[in-house]
Amino acid sequence: MKKTLFTVTVVLLLIAFGVSGFMVVSYYAEGKRQEELTNNLANIVANAQTETKPSQAPTEGTTGTGPTTAPTEPGMLPGYKELYEMNNDVVGWLKIEGTKLDYPVMQTPEDPNYYLYRDFDGKDSKRGTVYAWSEADINKPSDNITLFGHNMADGSMFAALNAYTNKQAWENNSLIFFDTLTEYHTYKIFAVFKTSGNDGEGFAYHQFTDAANEQEFNDFVKTCKDLSFYDTGITPKYGDKLICLSTCEYTLDNGRLVVAAVRIT
Repeated sequence: MKKTLFTVTVVLLLIAFGVSGFMVVSYYAEGKRQEELTNNLANIVANAQTETKPSQAPTEGTTGTGPTTAPTEPGMLPGYKELYEMNNDVVGWLKIEGTKLDYPVMQTPEDPNYYLYRDFDGKDSKRGTVYAWSEADINKPSDNITLFGHNMADGSMFAALNAYTNKQAWENNSLIFFDTLTEYHTYKIFAVFKTSGNDGEGFAYHQFTDAANEQEFNDFVKTCKDLSFYDTGITPKYGDKLICLSTCEYTLDNGRLVVAAVRIT
């Protein structure tokens, strides 16, 4: 009896070990596949824009909405037209220099969380793809656009946002590049905070898209700054355009880490 129990236990442990090993291998294989996919997309954009995209180096310390750089030809910007032809759910590109955060942005109003666990090609993926809040207007644009991405342990997707809980990261690199398909734009981080993602708890930052009036806009900005880990000295003004980068945060129940930025060019 004891021998039989021992044998069964060993078999079960071997099965568990095999399944765990398979899951680990699959996880890293998927990560490698998606990394290659994203790199290919980034190369399409970079190659198309090598000689056409203007410098993304705004004057430090500026705030507010700056001038929009016009495309070199009517329609979509070089590179983004190719991406749109591959998948017309794409609405832009998001990048923070010096980090792994360099990804296409998707939006599917009819199925808001479609890309939560899908890659650019629509295949199943634990990493998902960065996507925009379904009710935000990317091109108008809305006063605030929330972009969602997973906080991955391997440092991909929105894991780079974790560093911004420390002011030194902001001092070293406070700019976010978020292009639409037709315009290049640069944003400057003005607040970094955490909150609960549970319904009825915390700060529902993602539900703010267009302010009904100046007071509503100012209240939103004030809440972001009041919750912020540190003071950046930047206060967006009514009429400015904002983005909120949102990812999971693990010190709170169903927590969210949010990096809020104001458009400067």
